Amino acid sequence: MTDSSSDCTCEDEYVFYRNRPHWKDVTPVPQDDGPVPVVAIAYTEQFREIYDYFRAILRSGEKSERVLELTNDAAQLNPANYTVWQYRREVLSYLNSNLGDELVYIGEIITDHQKNYQVWHHRRVIVEWMKDPSKEIPFTNIILAQDSKNYHAWQHRQWVVATYNLYDSELEFVNDLLLKDVRNNSAWNHRYFVIIHTSGFTADTIKHELEYTAGKIREVVNNESAWNYLRGVLCHTESGNISSEEFVLKFCEDLYETGCRSPYLLALIVDICEELFELGTSNTVFSVQRALQICDDLALEHDKIRKEYWKFISRKINQALLNRSTD
Repeated sequence: MTDSSSDCTCEDEYVFYRNRPHWKDVTPVPQDDGPVPVVAIAYTEQFREIYDYFRAILRSGEKSERVLELTNDAAQLNPANYTVWQYRREVLSYLNSNLGDELVYIGEIITDHQKNYQVWHHRRVIVEWMKDPSKEIPFTNIILAQDSKNYHAWQHRQWVVATYNLYDSELEFVNDLLLKDVRNNSAWNHRYFVIIHTSGFTADTIKHELEYTAGKIREVVNNESAWNYLRGVLCHTESGNISSEEFVLKFCEDLYETGCRSPYLLALIVDICEELFELGTSNTVFSVQRALQICDDLALEHDKIRKEYWKFISRKINQALLNRSTD
């Protein structure tokens, strides 16, 4: 019933529905493209016939085992078709089908179409119906092992984790991913997701995460994902200011003194200098004059692709200086 094998897997072996005795009672409904199609799609005969029969079933409202077979064939040809999956779910519900078998089936479909929203949505609905998420973490592990940045797999995993409170091993999972690829932005995002939904960014958590992220940045200083995560953590400090943590100020300065000129480091230093100036607490190390110099360095050497942006920031800072002097 829910076997992923299909009569339409190979055109040489395919038996047309019009030649199947148990479909003789159904009159296919052709697609109506209007009298003068602007761009007629060259469907294969197999595709056209399957969807002609599917339209006939939609019209009649039939829900049966043979309709499950038809939706399987239709989904094989176009797994992104929402209507096919929605009707399949209606049939599954009407027949009170074995959902465990359906979960296996959709797992096989996802394996072949990993970046298709509809197949992931179908799996989610089946899990909701079963009220059993036990296979979802292992399943997403398999998919993410093949593509660690698969958006649909991450979205499904976060839904499962949040819905069924399965956070316990998630930070360990993220740590393993970052050991393999410290640039994995999806893993950094998931780390933030897990913390915000569990302990929250308490003072102790902030301290730990700043130290952890600083260590990862030292491994690859031009890793934008880690720098963005660092900024995200700083948003949760008591003041919400990026300049409020002495650890970060020292980390940035130490990195700069080693000769690091990562544009992400320099951009953070500029923002720190500008923020301290706005707060009226700028100092000789993180001064507004230094911010102006670094803007020039970024525009002319370290981040030329955003030259105009850094010129804009420089003008903005100079205007703030001018406003301050006339107050």
